[in-house]
Amino acid sequence: VDLYNVFWTHHCNVILSPEGGGNTPTMYLFTCLIPPMEGVSVCSTTAFHSLPLFVSLSLQDQHGARSQRSQEADKPHRRKGEKTYSCDECGKEFTLAGHLKQHQIIHSGVKAYSCDLCGKSFTLAQTLKTHQLTHSGVKPYSCEFCGKSFTLAGHLKTHQLIHSGFKPYSCEFCGKSFTQAGGLKTHQLIHSGVKPYSCDLCGKSFTQAGGLKTHQLIHSGVKAYSCDLCGKSFTQAGDLKRHQIIHSGVKPYSCELCGKSFTLAGHLETHQLIHSGFKPYSCEFCGKSFTQAGGLKTHQVIHSGVKPYSCELCGKSFTQAGGLKTHQLIHSGVKPYSCDLCGKSFTQAGDLKRHQIIHSNKDERTHMEVNFSCDKCDKSFRNLSSYSEHKRSHAVNKLFHCYQCAKTFTSLSALCKHQPDHAGLKSLDVNRKIVLSSQYSLSMI
Repeated sequence: VDLYNVFWTHHCNVILSPEGGGNTPTMYLFTCLIPPMEGVSVCSTTAFHSLPLFVSLSLQDQHGARSQRSQEADKPHRRKGEKTYSCDECGKEFTLAGHLKQHQIIHSGVKAYSCDLCGKSFTLAQTLKTHQLTHSGVKPYSCEFCGKSFTLAGHLKTHQLIHSGFKPYSCEFCGKSFTQAGGLKTHQLIHSGVKPYSCDLCGKSFTQAGGLKTHQLIHSGVKAYSCDLCGKSFTQAGDLKRHQIIHSGVKPYSCELCGKSFTLAGHLETHQLIHSGFKPYSCEFCGKSFTQAGGLKTHQVIHSGVKPYSCELCGKSFTQAGGLKTHQLIHSGVKPYSCDLCGKSFTQAGDLKRHQIIHSNKDERTHMEVNFSCDKCDKSFRNLSSYSEHKRSHAVNKLFHCYQCAKTFTSLSALCKHQPDHAGLKSLDVNRKIVLSSQYSLSMI
């Protein structure tokens, strides 16, 4: 068979369209010659000699390229799925050189792609594109177990690992387990003790940038998430969600030692430290010990003497916001805690608990009264605070003087109670309290 004639006769309408008026086909047209000739044995010397020179060369080149690809495929480092390209910075491995090159941009620190809506920057254009789906608000992927929705299918897949209960990644320091390797890696930063991210406003440090970002919402004062039941506001949606469990009244987590129940597992875990008796955090000023670092930190505010939280109604100040909040219940007149035995009401549960001791059996009451008996007048008291206040009445030196009537008192609180007796005076001036307290302190030195 005349291969030359068969070739040209079959494709005369395709390759003989000259460009620029010439008679020679272009290289683009050469590649169009190859598919129809796949039936021809390109390894045949006769076949190549029977074709025009440029066609023969084209077929030889293609045959050589196929042979080279076949040889490359036989090499061990080209096996499918094998990761032969490693990052010198972090050791991460890749199957393709292109993926390694793309990954190395992360270590450069260059983030050339920024989101127009929130300003967040990314190293890759594709990552920015994926991020922008978040702002769309569309979450088409829902979890069939809990109903939670996600913007990306990958996020849903990652989330579903939680429901599996399978946590193959464990921390070698504390034994805590995780569903993903990334979760373990993030957790291990805690044990390193390194906190490179610090808040410019209060100096608090964090192991992760996300922790700092979440913390900074506190300083912004913005609390966009409010509880429909009590009106309490939160900076984050997660905090609101945890808070709302309180209103459900469900407390599924119970302490095996004392039976106390909790809404959240974390609260139970914190509570159980009390029963351990282990208090590793001690105050350097007074030696008082605490089970948690947070308890020590809260306590140390007392030694600072700073009381930034003041009551608008009576001027009393407190070191913590919680103390002020508890105090304000007194002015509200609300006493939700009532004694079942005598009907007496209290503003706080702790006050009711202390009161109920009175209703204990006679022997216990007698024992308590004997413990707090005045040696001056034989008067007895059920608690130390009442006993201490009474003891001051026997004091010879009465250091607090009323500037209206010159009457003297053994305590500042007694003077404050006396002041409203004078017409036109609602209470002792706050500045006067400070002066008197200072004078008292100097006299005791």
